[in-house]
Amino acid sequence: MTDILQTILVRKQAEVEKRSQILPQRELAERVARLPPTRGFAAAIEARVRAGQAAVIAEVKKASPSKGVIRPDFRPAEIARSYAAGGAACLSVLTDVDFFQGSNAYLREARDACDLPVLRKDFIVDAWQVYEARMLGADCVLLIAAALSEDQLASFAHLAMELGMDVLVEVHDIDELEVAIQTAVPLIGINNRSLRSFEVSLDTTLRLREAVPPDRVLVTESGIHTPADVARMRGAGVHAFLVGEAFMRAPDPGAELARLFAT
Repeated sequence: MTDILQTILVRKQAEVEKRSQILPQRELAERVARLPPTRGFAAAIEARVRAGQAAVIAEVKKASPSKGVIRPDFRPAEIARSYAAGGAACLSVLTDVDFFQGSNAYLREARDACDLPVLRKDFIVDAWQVYEARMLGADCVLLIAAALSEDQLASFAHLAMELGMDVLVEVHDIDELEVAIQTAVPLIGINNRSLRSFEVSLDTTLRLREAVPPDRVLVTESGIHTPADVARMRGAGVHAFLVGEAFMRAPDPGAELARLFAT
């Protein structure tokens, strides 16, 4: 595990312990039980892929630990509407405060601004956060294989699906992938960015893609910046994408999405 990932997880555990004292899991569960159904995150992606289209999970992200502030003029609702107009299948919203300058409020704002299903992108280390994600309006949660034990991954994935959410499990190597596919999650994300070196290589997805079972949707994450990158992935049979930085640096994120995935 990398120093930065370890730092993030230690901080996240402390954050959860503090916040769960204010709002206990039992109360969260009671609130979640009264919520309407989710929007169907995996279904939205699968529908695009079946139609022969690229399924784009467009990210709403202000900053990152490696790049600092990516989008100073950050307006989640406007970004979400732009993505919807540009053809996104789903949204991904960063909610981590300390390392990504995210917010739970950003997820609510983005989801309220359009009809797209939304992924809560954060570092989940406790079941409490799974309940919280559902309460916030998330239709899907991210589980990072490198951040969890096998038991935690299986337990959190099962809980999320019980609560009506989809799950995207993120992996970076074959060992993590083999653990991920033991769960029943519909979406397997292959992160092209190493959490150890922060280097990015699209070869990571290409190397691992054949090990992803055909009944799962492979989502390639990070490193998609040009139409050639998109064509390379689609030529290899990869049709679902999670893209953030390339859109966030553009004046109109949705227009950049449409340009990047025009073919």
